[in-house]
Amino acid sequence: MTRWRISLFIAILACAATASAAIVNATAFGAKGDGVTLDTAAIQKAIDTAAATHGAVIFAPGTYLTGSIFVKSHVTLLVDKGVTLLGSQRLADYPMMPTRIAGIEMSWPAALVNISDQTDASIIGEGTIDGDGKVFWESYWTLRKKYESQGLRWAADYDAQRPRLIQIFKSSNVHLGGGLQLRRSGFWTVHICYSRGVTVHGITIRNNVDGHGPSTDGVDIDSSRHILVEDADISVNDDALCLKAGRDSDGLRVNRPTEDVIIRDSIVRAGAAVITIGSETSGGFRNIQAYNLKGLSPVGVGILFKSAHTRGGWSDNIRIHDITITDVPVVFRITMNWNPSYSYATIPDGMTDYPAYWKILATPVPEAEGRANFHDVKIWNVKATGAKTAFEVSAYPQVRLSHFHFKHLQIEATTAGHIYDVQDWTFSAVALKTTDGSVVTLSDDVNIKGIASFQVSNPNKTETSAKSFAEQDKN
Repeated sequence: MTRWRISLFIAILACAATASAAIVNATAFGAKGDGVTLDTAAIQKAIDTAAATHGAVIFAPGTYLTGSIFVKSHVTLLVDKGVTLLGSQRLADYPMMPTRIAGIEMSWPAALVNISDQTDASIIGEGTIDGDGKVFWESYWTLRKKYESQGLRWAADYDAQRPRLIQIFKSSNVHLGGGLQLRRSGFWTVHICYSRGVTVHGITIRNNVDGHGPSTDGVDIDSSRHILVEDADISVNDDALCLKAGRDSDGLRVNRPTEDVIIRDSIVRAGAAVITIGSETSGGFRNIQAYNLKGLSPVGVGILFKSAHTRGGWSDNIRIHDITITDVPVVFRITMNWNPSYSYATIPDGMTDYPAYWKILATPVPEAEGRANFHDVKIWNVKATGAKTAFEVSAYPQVRLSHFHFKHLQIEATTAGHIYDVQDWTFSAVALKTTDGSVVTLSDDVNIKGIASFQVSNPNKTETSAKSFAEQDKN
């Protein structure tokens, strides 16, 4: 048995051994599992019954069509091999609820499976949770095409309401995984927000089935603490393993960091990057460690930091190490002016009929609060082959990227790239081989050590944000 199967076996034995506990079969409450009948009410009744005795919910093999369900405190939802929870394609089956979405607090459709304001809850097993999200992807692309022509690219992700697959919100001591297959999420796959003590272990995410789902992030850790993510196998069409902490004025108001996080022993097969910090950075990041990660083509970037000049935020004690990436175009990308058409909200003159959250998105942020202050980052033991560019780094002269330390880098790339707007950076044991013979271009940077082979100049800067969104980041 794997660790998770042993834990599950012990948990079920514990339930059985407790006189008041119950193992509840959803079929006993009318769940059909035929893939046609909407089983939401029956599954929820089973969960509520199990909550009364701190029990577990199980399913007979089958496909259970369902809208949003809510796992309660002290309940184990066992989605075992042969069981599929299949998401309804009707938005009405996902009730609106208060949450945070893409960095701001607002009402949004509930996820397919939710743990909200609960403690000691689990979603585990070797079965499948399938969002069947293509209908939601198509609705997004239709709205985005319309909005881009109106200068409203920034609003598309908020107005095209799409259910996440799993949300863990304002909850503690939560376990997710044990071999779960997560597929075709309508929006983000696993969103951990305002929570603590969450373990994600042994999940496989496949969102590029039946198409390429936009913004189908893998695991998003959002203003939460004491989080462990391990043994994940991810194929998505946006950020794969991502840390977030709020957007702009609303994120600065909430001011909650993401801290005490470990991400390890995982592989990213498709996505924007292997590990991402941002673009929602307002609350800051502290005590983050990511290691033993692999990235493969068509992943776009190895290690990605992204923010915007209205985000604010900071980093302290970030450790990223033992990363292997193969045929990934960019090894390191750090941009503090990411994707302006999405990052900066401006309501067109004369427009008066719009949602209240547009005003929140468009609330100005003072310049001094808007520049993210990323510092104290250590990166070591990175091996990259088949890359196009080693470094794409740019920030602002007013707030430089400071105290980054790189050690034991082995990079083979077509070209070296650039590093702009940094100070107090050190490099040691760096082996950078470029096909075109180039070396890294620097600008007016301060106190950089260990880069004797790099080229110091005053170039005309080409910021990452000048590139198209498709070039910057996948979506």
